[in-house]
Amino acid sequence: MSSFNFKDQTVIITGISHGFGTAYATEFARRGANLVVNDTSKEAVDTLVEELHRLGANAIPNYDDIGEGDKIVDTAVSNFGTVHVLVSNMGTIGHKNFALLGNEEWLSMLRVDLKGSYKCAKAVWPHFRKQRYGRILNTASISDSSSQTLNYTALFAQLGFTETLAKEGMKYNILVNVLSPVSATIFEPRWVVPFTMVLTHRWNNETGCLFEVGNGSVQKLRWERTKGALLKPDSTLTPEAILNRWKDVINFTNPDYPNGSVDLQSTLERTQKLMPSVGGDRIEFKGKVVLVTGASSGLGRSYALHLATRGAYVVVNDRADPTPVVDQIRRSGGTAVGVMASVEDGNVIVQAAINSFGRIDILINNAGFVRDKSFVNMTDDLWDSIIAVHLNGTYQMTKAIWPYFVRQKYGRIINTTSTSGIYGNFGQANYAAAKLGIVGLSNALAREGAEFNIHVNTIAPGASTPALAAALAGSSNDYKPEYVASFVSLIASNNMPEPRSNGLFEVTCGWHAQTRLQRSQGYDFSCDFRFCGDAELTAEAVTKAWKMAVSFETTGSKDPGDSQALHSDEKTRLMILQNIDRGKKMRGKGTEFIYGIKDTIIYNLSVGAKRRDLSLIYERSGSLHPLPTFGVIPFFNTALPFDISDIVPGFTPHKFLHGEHYLEILKHPLPASGKFITYPKLVDVLDKGTAAIVVIGYTTVDTRTGDKVLYNRTSLFVRNVGSFGNRSLASANDKRPGDSPLHPPERDPDANGTEITSQEQAAWYRLTGDKNPMHIDPAVSRRGGFDIPILHGLCTFGISGRHIYQCYGPFNKISARFTGTVLPGQTLRTEMWKEKGSNVIIWQTRVMETGKLCIQRATAELLVEDHSSIYKL
Repeated sequence: MSSFNFKDQTVIITGISHGFGTAYATEFARRGANLVVNDTSKEAVDTLVEELHRLGANAIPNYDDIGEGDKIVDTAVSNFGTVHVLVSNMGTIGHKNFALLGNEEWLSMLRVDLKGSYKCAKAVWPHFRKQRYGRILNTASISDSSSQTLNYTALFAQLGFTETLAKEGMKYNILVNVLSPVSATIFEPRWVVPFTMVLTHRWNNETGCLFEVGNGSVQKLRWERTKGALLKPDSTLTPEAILNRWKDVINFTNPDYPNGSVDLQSTLERTQKLMPSVGGDRIEFKGKVVLVTGASSGLGRSYALHLATRGAYVVVNDRADPTPVVDQIRRSGGTAVGVMASVEDGNVIVQAAINSFGRIDILINNAGFVRDKSFVNMTDDLWDSIIAVHLNGTYQMTKAIWPYFVRQKYGRIINTTSTSGIYGNFGQANYAAAKLGIVGLSNALAREGAEFNIHVNTIAPGASTPALAAALAGSSNDYKPEYVASFVSLIASNNMPEPRSNGLFEVTCGWHAQTRLQRSQGYDFSCDFRFCGDAELTAEAVTKAWKMAVSFETTGSKDPGDSQALHSDEKTRLMILQNIDRGKKMRGKGTEFIYGIKDTIIYNLSVGAKRRDLSLIYERSGSLHPLPTFGVIPFFNTALPFDISDIVPGFTPHKFLHGEHYLEILKHPLPASGKFITYPKLVDVLDKGTAAIVVIGYTTVDTRTGDKVLYNRTSLFVRNVGSFGNRSLASANDKRPGDSPLHPPERDPDANGTEITSQEQAAWYRLTGDKNPMHIDPAVSRRGGFDIPILHGLCTFGISGRHIYQCYGPFNKISARFTGTVLPGQTLRTEMWKEKGSNVIIWQTRVMETGKLCIQRATAELLVEDHSSIYKL
């Protein structure tokens, strides 16, 4: 047995039917652990326990619900005497659009991911404290999908919970961390399981941290905070004054790496010595409708009064009577209505606002309270009440208001977190989970709301409270809520500088700073020659590279799934541009492609050829030929002379989408069999700020004649990378006729082609060479956000090309932009327009079941010569 073992230790793994639960259990067994494997699926548990017994392991089944953590832990204690390691493996993987997310799915995440983790940790905590040893690993998955409400909320809530447990457990040698596999990654247990072994082993000394793993790489994340802007806390601290200092608020040039809130006393002493602030043009909210929750007192009241003085119509919400605040606004000449209701009833509050003003422009989620208790004394009631109001209340309010914001293509949301959530705080496990969960929710909403002009930001405010006043006696006036209100009104206004969304800000005592997550340098084992191919990555190997993996000597990106900040420093930016230039000059040896009659027939069938289309499917027809779009097949598996990760650092395969495709057939007709060779060339890399577009051209040559046969150009849209400064027009030196995106004429299509795809369409098409498991393996497609495997984009391209071919004849050029997904079994309609005297077809493809376009801005250029006899169907 390896010296890196768990001999005589008891490990509990929950939810073994999810994610890597089974792989975790198997590896712990190999390393000598006693195991309790939990899941509500009796079949999954029994199958695993039987396998573990075959490995000679001591393994006990448990079938209790994750919410009954005490029963799960009792199983371990009654069989093995104690427990040493808890792996909470009940991570949500959900990728629904926020607007389509059901309340039951949201509540299930709160129950399973949050309360389930809490219940199990609560049950092991007394045992860990008594033996002064314990390891807890919470898991939460994310991806680069824009629809990440559940996953981001769960991940950040787990982090807040974990940070607090780490602080409370430190004196008892209880270490707690979060492991986040990137869910869009095509998972292989060998790239994830070793990191779980390291983080739960006695060798590890990391605690309260988030580790992101995927595709063989690991990175640690930590909080990074600007020095911020200091303004005197008096009547000159206005939104305009803060705007004048905005560059200081967001300046990460010389950041801090905090483990808690700013020192309030020293900050107060510094701000009190400042000169009065200088303002500017007044920021107004005339005609804007603002809904403020928790507005009967404290911060919420100050927000409501402040915004009313600047012309806003204010909806004052609270569980307590909002009438005094409403009356105060009206006496001052403002307009306000009150709604007395809990934020858990978001629909009621939003509907009341709509009934009063007809619209809402700004939502400030402020409602909340604290219920502190050390974790060993935490109760279910304390946990549930905090989660219900803070996290669930924020969700319910936002869910109710979202359709109005989407419809009017305008909305501003300010959510409220706390430094206790960001950094964790002793005695506030419930509060930290809820408050950092709000940050995750805000992160997801900001991403999804961007296309609708919905901006979402989060603040961690500090203002005068009884507790704070007691801690800083005689100075509470300098923590007036009015000073926080000035910051809130700025970020809720149209005057907020770019970037206007997805910010996290700490505000108190006249100090205003931005906070974000930063990745460590990391280590990519998949690029380590020792672990290429089938070589096994072990926990022992991980420990040897651990120091490098958790090093912050080079800057990382600002949050999970967002790599743009990776390219922000000048040295890195210049390196990328140099790599792009080198990549453009590189020439590969070419990749051979040999195909025969069988391959031609398979392709034609995979894009919908019918039994009567003999010239497409029958070798004795006398005119067998591939459809023109067969031209996308020879280049597909061509080896590139450059590495995309060199020209787009931060690139991983799960981050890119096939954005556009252009095909030119240079020699007609395409033969039914042939021997080709394809030469790739990097055309350009376009920086889109938060993304990059990689344009690659492929020239295919007939090896028998030396003639150029095909030219393909692909545009790969790589998400969450960018800011390296290459703003040249991609493909500027490679223009081809028919490239320019064209919009259809404003009339019904001149021709339509309809295809009911089969449930096996993707299975057929992958036989042409595209073996991406996203299109065949449900487990992989679910990790990418799709309940069932989706159809290949180039399959849809081929089906549409066949429709054009059947309606108008052969073409030598065709281009398309992929804008939506297709599920096997859905119906495709290719809509085509041809102007009189033109040989260009404008076309688009629609999924009939949804009415949405999956291909847009598409053109095809018909052959001028008559090839009808060659291509006759």
